[in-house]
Amino acid sequence: MKAPSFKTISANKNTVNKEWVLIDAEGQPLGRLASTIAYHLRGKNKVNFTPHVDCGDNVIVINAEKVALTGNKRDAKVYIHHTGYPGGQRTRSVDQVLAKDPTGLVTKAVKGMLPKNRLGRALFNNMHAYAGGEHPHEAQKPRTITLN
Repeated sequence: MKAPSFKTISANKNTVNKEWVLIDAEGQPLGRLASTIAYHLRGKNKVNFTPHVDCGDNVIVINAEKVALTGNKRDAKVYIHHTGYPGGQRTRSVDQVLAKDPTGLVTKAVKGMLPKNRLGRALFNNMHAYAGGEHPHEAQKPRTITLN
C-alpha cells in the first residue's frame, strides 16, 4: 500500500494573492498596532505563507498621529540614532518625532519588526501611513481591519 503524497505549495510572486487592507490607528497602543501591521505586511495571515517571498498585503494606516502610548512612554521613550561621526549620537523624544513626521512613530515601530534585509525593505514599501483620516487609495477598495 502506497502512502498518500502531499505537496508543499511554495508561493512565488506570480501566484501570490495581494490584497489592500485599511487599519485605523486612532487610540490603538503603538506596539500592538505595529505588530498587526507587520503581520499583514509579511503575509503570515495567508495560508500559502512563504518566508522568502513578498506574499503580504498592502497596508494603509490612517490617523497615525493619534496612536496611543501606554504608561510613561510619552515622557520617557527616546529615539536614538548615530550620525556616524565621533560623538554623533543624537536623541529625540516622542514629541520631537511627531513634530517632524506625524507618522514617524508608526513607521519606526513597524520597520523595526520587519526583517533587516532586501525582503524587509521591499515589504516596508507596501505600507502607506497617513496622519489624517483621508487616503488616496479608495480605488483599490481596501478591506477594513478592526483592532479590539
